[in-house]
Amino acid sequence: MYPIIYLRILLFSVLFTHILACHTEHQQHARKTNLSDKSSSTKNDTSYDATKATLFGADDYGMKKYVMAFLKRGPNRDRPKEEADALQQAHMENIGKLAEAGKLVLAGPFLGNGELRGIYIFDVPTIEEARKLTETDPAIQAGSLEMELKEWYGSAAIIGVNEVHESIAKIKM
Repeated sequence: MYPIIYLRILLFSVLFTHILACHTEHQQHARKTNLSDKSSSTKNDTSYDATKATLFGADDYGMKKYVMAFLKRGPNRDRPKEEADALQQAHMENIGKLAEAGKLVLAGPFLGNGELRGIYIFDVPTIEEARKLTETDPAIQAGSLEMELKEWYGSAAIIGVNEVHESIAKIKM
């Protein structure tokens, strides 16, 4: 009687091990298939818009090169309030002109009162061209701000940010 029980246990163990191995193999295959389906759907994604990619100057990754400017506190910041306000207004008007010309994609101040005051992102091919544009800023000319320029690789989609911004801003600057 014991040999039959041992034989049944042995057969059950072999059968259970085989079922478990088949199940594991099936799960691994399903995972591989699922991953390959995801990667092929990414490669053949129908949401890709070639016209928009060309319009925004995107590379195959949807990216492009920009020049980023870090606006830093300049040495000449002590001014009477009226003069400082007028300089700030001229600075803002210059930002508007650069954005309207399509050269300045993004601009904004950093919160707080630290040395780093804000950023610009220029849609220009070289640091030299960005430098010429920053030299048109009255706050740079007055020494109230200084700029540090760096090439930056980011999403080409930020080219569309100004159009979106216009549609969501209640107050225009």
